Amino acid sequence: MTNHEFETKLLHQPQFRDKQTGAVNVPLYYSSTYHQESIDEFGQFDYSRSGNPTRQALEEAIAELEGGSRGFAFASGMAAISSAFMLLSAGDHVLVSKDVYGGAFRVITEVLTQFGIDHTFIDMTDMDETARNVRPNTKVIYIETPSNPCLNITDIEGVAKIAKANGCLTFVDNTFMTPLLQKPLDLGADLVLHSATKFLSGHSDVVAGLAVAKDEALGKRMAFIQNSCGTILGVQDCWLLLRGMKTLSVRLKQSSESAREIAQYLHHHPAIEEVYYPGFSFHAGYPIHKRQATGAGAVVSFRLASKNCARIFVNRMKIPVFAVSLGAVESILSYPATMSHAAMPVVEREKRGITDGLLRLSVGLEHVDDLLADIKQALVAVQQSRPVIHR
Repeated sequence: MTNHEFETKLLHQPQFRDKQTGAVNVPLYYSSTYHQESIDEFGQFDYSRSGNPTRQALEEAIAELEGGSRGFAFASGMAAISSAFMLLSAGDHVLVSKDVYGGAFRVITEVLTQFGIDHTFIDMTDMDETARNVRPNTKVIYIETPSNPCLNITDIEGVAKIAKANGCLTFVDNTFMTPLLQKPLDLGADLVLHSATKFLSGHSDVVAGLAVAKDEALGKRMAFIQNSCGTILGVQDCWLLLRGMKTLSVRLKQSSESAREIAQYLHHHPAIEEVYYPGFSFHAGYPIHKRQATGAGAVVSFRLASKNCARIFVNRMKIPVFAVSLGAVESILSYPATMSHAAMPVVEREKRGITDGLLRLSVGLEHVDDLLADIKQALVAVQQSRPVIHR
């Protein structure tokens, strides 16, 4: 499949077609254990924590799409991230993008520290700051680009070079871009991570995490951790995720086109203080993002003047779901301060630009004109609520 384009790979993998029946969808193997023919030699599968044919099809598919040697399916995005951090040992140090997802922040600050693993949050858009903070015991540099929710951009290739020069591994959370728009392993990363709940699944019906190791040696270490800890994805969710991934390209392309129109409208609206969108030529990370990704994605964040303005906007919006998560066929409007980054203390949130007026919109597949009309009427309400200053 290596000579085919990405869209073809999404639909046609050798493991997708059942060899016995010719079925074009991967069968669901609801089996916890497998009969063995001999006391001396076991077959490919023995117990489904260690391996399942349905899960294997998913893991092979994501490895192919990301260009890695081995893929892994976990029970959630945080299960994938936590399992990756289990490659570390007591006394190790990890460098982390300061504007990381709140769940990752929680694991790093409240779980890893219990096992003697130290961390430093840095502005990873600054290569000099990244290089200066590498310690002799730094083992992992953890990147999230575009970051959640302010969509800051990190130079994956630049960080990977720093990591390799210091004997570190580079982990990249590729949730917002997916392998359709960004290939971290091709840029030098060692491990790519996904909350597959989001764009890869795309239908708000699966909670899942994926990881792909660039080389077989790291893949073996991840396989040991996955099997030892048992944080695997269930068979039904593997099947649903495989189905969702088949339409990734058409979904994300359409949503991205709508997101661009919405971002442009918000940028010119007087009630909006700032728009965070890597597709803008004036975005601080635009040159880097344009070099390492093939699109801006379907997420737009924007800042209103206050929490009250954000509340009015949310209450007036009619089309998007107001909820945690993103990347679905329906648009999802989120309030990072109490949703994705609720685990982060207020002081830390504000340092990262996650203010009380910040909202994040994951654009879905609704007609863009309907979304724009909805946004316009909500912003009218915001403007009407603000006090008139008489001069």
